[in-house]
Amino acid sequence: MKKNKQNKKGIVGKVCKIIFFSFAFIILLIAGIIMYKANTDPAKVPDVFGYKPMIVLSGSMETSIHTGDLVFVKMVDTTTLKKNDVIAFRNEADTVTTHRIVDIVFEDGKQFFQTKGDANNANDKNLVAMEDVEGLYVGRIAGAGNFLMFMQKPIGLFIVLLVILVIGLLWLYIVSRRDDKKYRKEDEKDRLEFEEFKRQRELERQKENKEEK
Repeated sequence: MKKNKQNKKGIVGKVCKIIFFSFAFIILLIAGIIMYKANTDPAKVPDVFGYKPMIVLSGSMETSIHTGDLVFVKMVDTTTLKKNDVIAFRNEADTVTTHRIVDIVFEDGKQFFQTKGDANNANDKNLVAMEDVEGLYVGRIAGAGNFLMFMQKPIGLFIVLLVILVIGLLWLYIVSRRDDKKYRKEDEKDRLEFEEFKRQRELERQKENKEEK
């Protein structure tokens, strides 16, 4: 029974390690793709498998999207976009804005989107051309944008790396102590088994001596 419990604990530990390192690898892969695309084409928002992460810097979409959120938009066929869709687009200042489509307008045979922030009282001043659309909003991670902006600062990056280092050292210490305790138990078990083996051998020898007499 004890061996089964130990085997189960060992399997759970291995599964946790696999999940942890797989997650870390995926995060590093995504970060690497984003950094590569950002450096090769600074004019475009980098995407990962068709999805673009963006940090929200204003409260124009309150209460649906908050300042400091990390939002994700999906690259889509702009002809499929419709009223009430939330889209990310480049504005006249060449910065990316995430607002809701309130109307679809046709001018000179071309399709444009009239947009508006949910928290704004008026529509956006300029129409959005289809080629300026970065993607369709699909979700967000609340507050994650603040964390990423914090990491961009030298002190923020230092603190995050320090925390990761401390957690890693603590984890190694705990694993080392656990393994050391396990090995001590196994050594003690082996010692007791060996002592019992010697005792049994001595009893057998004494028995044999008695029979011979």
